[in-house]
Amino acid sequence: MKTTSLGGLDVSRIGLGAMGMSDYYTGAGLDGNEGVRTIHRALDLGVTHIDTADAYGPYTNEELVGRAVRGRRDGVVLATKFGLVSHTGRDGLDSGPANVRRAVEGSLRRLGTDRIDLYYQHRVDPGTPIEETVGVLAELVAEGKVLHIGLSEAGPETIRRAHAVHPVAAVQSEYSLWTRDPEAEVLPLLRELGIGLVPYSPLGRGFLTGAFRSLDGLDGDDWRRTNPRFTGENFKRNLRIVDEVEAVASEVGATPAQVALAWLLAHDAAIAPIPGTTRADRVEENAAADGVVLDAERFARLTGLPAASGDRYDEANMASLDG
Repeated sequence: MKTTSLGGLDVSRIGLGAMGMSDYYTGAGLDGNEGVRTIHRALDLGVTHIDTADAYGPYTNEELVGRAVRGRRDGVVLATKFGLVSHTGRDGLDSGPANVRRAVEGSLRRLGTDRIDLYYQHRVDPGTPIEETVGVLAELVAEGKVLHIGLSEAGPETIRRAHAVHPVAAVQSEYSLWTRDPEAEVLPLLRELGIGLVPYSPLGRGFLTGAFRSLDGLDGDDWRRTNPRFTGENFKRNLRIVDEVEAVASEVGATPAQVALAWLLAHDAAIAPIPGTTRADRVEENAAADGVVLDAERFARLTGLPAASGDRYDEANMASLDG
């Protein structure tokens, strides 16, 4: 597994998003031991970058990741997030200094570690100036509890303001063949400032794997059942994107998931996607994308595909993006 640098933090080119092991998706939380085995397989394959958050569960995902890295901590880049869960009794998003300090202590305890390698603000808190939030994060870096800081789904102005207070190592945003939003403003800014990009949902929440021709097989509480991109005419239109990914995959002798990840890796060295899965065989498949090379013609074909039809989230969640 190749590595890259996110603002000075070395990570594997392909990481692992652990959220789905505990929350939101079909099969989440069915067997915590299976999640541990999946993380162990990822580490065995050279996947060093493991991503979680206190909001996943809440809390249970950090506990699972903590169990999985016990005894292997020094070989892991642990990334977690704060701000969606308030530990101070405040309603809604909370990135106030008091909440950040309470959140980090809880995450350290659940993860079973004395430091967090990459600590993200999960969503921008409109009630707290970003300078205040980054100020307390800088204090945590000085105390050794956090090694690098990050932002998730932040807009260009917020990124600039945050980076002026303390270097931001990485910005996490949804980015894939069907979510191209970062390309217009965020990705150029990250290149200018030397900040890495961590794409979450790089496989379009599983859609780009070619596994979906209907929603049959999804649990009743799987949130994709009501996601705008998975419903109605949007679902049918988005299958055209998958058809082209599958065609390229057939040509290069790879899987659709590997092609979708290889397309991301071909953009920039400082891009490190974190595909999520609950299964060891999927980890093996995703990790192998590190070796898939797309020639210029195929890269251009994929780049020329339309973005997905439908919003990424429902109206309420869309309002929290690009703060």
